[in-house]
Amino acid sequence: MDINQIAQMAGVSRATVSRYLNDGYVSQEKRAAIRRVIEKTGYVPSRQAQALRTGKTNVVGVIIPKINSASVSRMVAGITLVLNDVGYRVLLANTDNDAAREVEFLRLFSEKNQVDGVILIATVFTPQHADAVAALPVPIVALDQNVPGLTCVYQDDLNALRDVTAVALRSARRPAYVGVLEEDVSAGQMRRRGFLEACAERGVEVPERALTVAEFTVDSGYEQAERLLDEYPELDAIVCATDSIAYGALTCLREYGRSVPGDVQVTGVGDAEISQIVTPTLTTVHHHYKTSGSEAAKMLVGLMTGESVPREVKMGYEVVARNSTR
Repeated sequence: MDINQIAQMAGVSRATVSRYLNDGYVSQEKRAAIRRVIEKTGYVPSRQAQALRTGKTNVVGVIIPKINSASVSRMVAGITLVLNDVGYRVLLANTDNDAAREVEFLRLFSEKNQVDGVILIATVFTPQHADAVAALPVPIVALDQNVPGLTCVYQDDLNALRDVTAVALRSARRPAYVGVLEEDVSAGQMRRRGFLEACAERGVEVPERALTVAEFTVDSGYEQAERLLDEYPELDAIVCATDSIAYGALTCLREYGRSVPGDVQVTGVGDAEISQIVTPTLTTVHHHYKTSGSEAAKMLVGLMTGESVPREVKMGYEVVARNSTR
């Protein structure tokens, strides 16, 4: 079934069917006739042909760092909510936290008629990323990182960590911190800086042995908490850069006979659903990940339609105090 057969069955010209499929003007009588034929035959227009004709694919490429991340899944939920409503399909590209693979996908999306726009849930932004972005013929929005010169939606990680650390410091004087690699500016640099600033404001000294770096996993959180217990056994709080790291720390402390929050307080960032059911429930930062995904998608749609200009949006947050702090 093709457009010529649809035209013949509906008793109209091929050009009339083409206008109908592309939302052009068609009289009500002819529109009804074409619609009846399409419904009867189940005809679906060729997206490849439409892309060649209009230069539009109605597809948005979304590059994600980790498909099983709770925060990423919430961002993607917000993205798809908006894009589905305005008729765009989403093409997910998972990089498994491989920066080189992010660049590969950016270069792939720069090829003709691949996508109409790109959302990059960013972790790092290298010179190679900058070159690939500059070569993109379509709009791009960076999500979860503040990238100078790019339209972006990002979290207020600096102040979020200052505030959640302050909760632990109400009754802690020997806090430790488990962060992530500082190549990730938001989760790495900004969160570590927020922790240290909160400590400095309260006159709390943090020795170098109280600072360590983990991967974004429960297992790595366990390993680094174990390392801290060995090198800084007097600690009375562990502030973690993510909820996953905090879950690992909670397990480690329990197995080493340290009560939480009696002996050691623990905090995280992300407010994943499991944070409400672990024992004890986790004090954490609630970032509005789904809303930030929706905002990024709305900004991209505006850029693709020419209805908005590049801008930066910093999201708010909430500190959720639960049973892992006193």
